[in-house]
Amino acid sequence: MTPPPEAVPKPATAETRAANATAAGGLPFDDRRDLADARRGLVEAPNELAIRDADGAAVWEMSAAALDGPTPADGGVSLDDGPDTVHPALWRQARLNATPGLYEVAAGVHQVRGFDISNMTLIEGERGVIVVDPLISAECAAAALELYRSRLGEREVTAVVYTHSHVDHFGGVKGVVAEDRVHAGEVPVWAPRGFLEHAVNENVYAGTAMARRSSYMFGSILPAGERGRVDCGIGTAASAGTVTLIPPTHQVGATGQRETIDGVELNFQLVPESEAPAEMNFLLPDRSALCVAEIATHTLHNVLTLRGAAVRDALRWSKYLGEALELFGERSDVVFHGHHWPTWGRERIVEMLARHRDLYRYIHDQTLRLMNAGLGPEEIAAEVELPPSLAGDWSCRELYGTVSHNVRAVYQRYLGFFDGNPAHLDPLPPVEAGRRYVELAGGPDLALERARAALAEGDYRWAAELSSHLVFADPANRDARELEADALEQLGYHSESGIWRNYYLAGALELRAGVQGGRDIESSGRDVARALPLEMLFDAMGARVNGPRAATSSIVVNWRFTDLDEDWAMTIANGALSTVCGRHDPGADATLTLTRRALDTLLLDGPEAAGTIPRGGLEVSGDGEKLGELLGLFDPPNPRFELVAP
Repeated sequence: MTPPPEAVPKPATAETRAANATAAGGLPFDDRRDLADARRGLVEAPNELAIRDADGAAVWEMSAAALDGPTPADGGVSLDDGPDTVHPALWRQARLNATPGLYEVAAGVHQVRGFDISNMTLIEGERGVIVVDPLISAECAAAALELYRSRLGEREVTAVVYTHSHVDHFGGVKGVVAEDRVHAGEVPVWAPRGFLEHAVNENVYAGTAMARRSSYMFGSILPAGERGRVDCGIGTAASAGTVTLIPPTHQVGATGQRETIDGVELNFQLVPESEAPAEMNFLLPDRSALCVAEIATHTLHNVLTLRGAAVRDALRWSKYLGEALELFGERSDVVFHGHHWPTWGRERIVEMLARHRDLYRYIHDQTLRLMNAGLGPEEIAAEVELPPSLAGDWSCRELYGTVSHNVRAVYQRYLGFFDGNPAHLDPLPPVEAGRRYVELAGGPDLALERARAALAEGDYRWAAELSSHLVFADPANRDARELEADALEQLGYHSESGIWRNYYLAGALELRAGVQGGRDIESSGRDVARALPLEMLFDAMGARVNGPRAATSSIVVNWRFTDLDEDWAMTIANGALSTVCGRHDPGADATLTLTRRALDTLLLDGPEAAGTIPRGGLEVSGDGEKLGELLGLFDPPNPRFELVAP
């Protein structure tokens, strides 16, 4: 993506160059074990990688995220010689992630890496191959499977395993297996307990807001390059293809469960409420290979992701890692993940898992210690630093998650949004606060002058905060927008975390050029919506009711689903929607007799698609005006709302 002329990124300032040079001096670049691991087992690397959808649009291009100079697969790599607009640790991570290809992990275990933000693992069985975590997009998953087959033979897919409920680990499933084969019982799909509920839940109820924030977090609206997106910390970027979902047919319900899938034994460990609300690890005992999904990778992860999600449990996360050590540590010769590269050798595996165990426990316990000493979340974020033994380990660096936002997430899990100070109990909204701060500063001209002085002094956080008040007080103030963009840009260049960098730089871009389109992750795709149970689908509809407009409405509608043999009564009262399963209200204003597919068509394609529903798929009786009133109470979501301005 090329930025508009008015939004061309600026160079690093002298202060930024000095800060990144200082950071480089404190990093353990002499530890090159990750470089060897990222290259180990390479079977084939594509010369060029451009994956397109059926219309020819690019959904993934490694060249779009590639960096100048040789990648680790080429040898002779300097990981510490990066541009002054990128934090040196993030530059190193980007070089290590920019290694697309097919790799052997263990005997009969391969990974395709660099075909999306996540990895796809392929385990050879007696009849074919088990696919673990088929990426985000069907197009990318199909290309990854084709690369595997081109070198290792036309093995059919005999099973699919989803390690957890995030879209980058299931969205490409229809690129590797046809849904009718699953429905026919030919290909089992395994997942941890609670997978389907959380896979469709996390990105549906707040899906629009989450997708908008994801465009900042993953940098999908940014141009690739040393002044734009270079890496997300867990991978180069997220693909933009077709998100699919085939519901699981088999469930892992408990730690210790053992299953033989296509002749391969898998020993499972459930780790819910860690990195995902439904997640699992597994050991391949006959190959001494351990998959730890995403609870330990080559970066500090998120206790609360910037795109938004339910707060994760850092304490349970730490304990699961300790349990994995006890269950599998001495039985594993290699550990592999849903992102990054594997680690070989039992001593190194034990060390890695132990350090990640201690990493999340340290963040959790130190937050509680300071919380119980009376500090608020912002104070704790400024106070907590990792001990040298963790900060000096590349796999614990803040390349994705950060200590700063993770301690605030731990605080939120225990005490919520409120820091206990009554002055913060009912703060002014941002526009009103912005106007008053600008007035307090002596008016917009003086406030702008002070923000410019902060920028010139390299005080970028204060420059961004002050100019943000100016922007919220007057969104049309171009000088304030430009100044805030300049401050955010330098903060991005300083950031070790790939997602902090992306967030800062995306904000700078939109301050300069307005809300950008981009091709965002369609986390709540059509397949995901169709997989919603009716209760969750109706709940999602309730989240779109315009409460003030519905406050005086009183409507009851019956829904009769002929294919499911289910009745539902929906009521609008007091501005809220409620539904009851198994009820048919004889006094309802209207009754819809339909199939679930007809409802999906109406919701996904709009009322104008009613004409495409087969005869008998939709019938309406009763008061049509009341039904029209009901449909008029739903607000469409706005996927392009402002984040850096009102």
